[in-house]
Amino acid sequence: MTSQNVVGRFFDVRGGQVYAHVREGDGPALIFLHYWGGSRRTWIPVLQRLDPGQGFVAYDQRGWGDSTSVPGPYDLEQLADDAQRVVDALGYSRYVLVGHSMGGKVAQMLAARKPTGLRGVVLVAPAPPAPIGVSEQVQETVSHAYDNEEAVLQSIDLMLTHGGLTPELRRQVVEDSLRGGDEARLEWPRKGLVQNVSAGVSAIEVPVLVLAGSHDKVDPPTVLADHLLPLIPTATLTILKDTGHLSPLEVPDQVAAHIGAFVAQL
Repeated sequence: MTSQNVVGRFFDVRGGQVYAHVREGDGPALIFLHYWGGSRRTWIPVLQRLDPGQGFVAYDQRGWGDSTSVPGPYDLEQLADDAQRVVDALGYSRYVLVGHSMGGKVAQMLAARKPTGLRGVVLVAPAPPAPIGVSEQVQETVSHAYDNEEAVLQSIDLMLTHGGLTPELRRQVVEDSLRGGDEARLEWPRKGLVQNVSAGVSAIEVPVLVLAGSHDKVDPPTVLADHLLPLIPTATLTILKDTGHLSPLEVPDQVAAHIGAFVAQL
């Protein structure tokens, strides 16, 4: 990402370092957690549309992007620990977690711990706290979604987007998906996807904004309304228009606007 006042840096986590882009700013800082198959680059279209004074950190979770070499474990607990390490290293006294899909489930797990300084959570097309209709066959199918370029492109067209992406973003999604470490790519479909964290999320006390894509085939609005909102008393649901699961890439204007409005109310 080429933008004034954005710096790249590494953060120490268990077993290695994760790479991030950081911008200092006013108000609660935003902690961006990408989806399974993504990287910090997933958030660039959204970051470019935020208020220029908004502080944030967008980092590659272990096993992805420029954090591919960081060894496992790659489970949700470890990913939540990593997020906390990043927050602690930056010394944030006020911050908001912004998690997309798998990153949304990581955000739920961390928020349930009631960390000091957390002021709110934005869940973008999040995985629900408990698996809904995920059979072993579904897990097996998902585990091969990023086997090769053809598989990734098929996933983009059939499951992840509504109306597709620009050629540049398609290339980015393919690159990020194929770059992920083998163990990290398998951890989510085989374990994280079916892990039930619903017992903890009711403890979340901060405001939670859920952004669901109108045409999301992975985590549809009806699923989130029925299986996430009732478990988090502070959660509200907003529907994003004309988008599938990759809303940060498909409709960054909407995502950035809703994040900005949410933070302004905290």
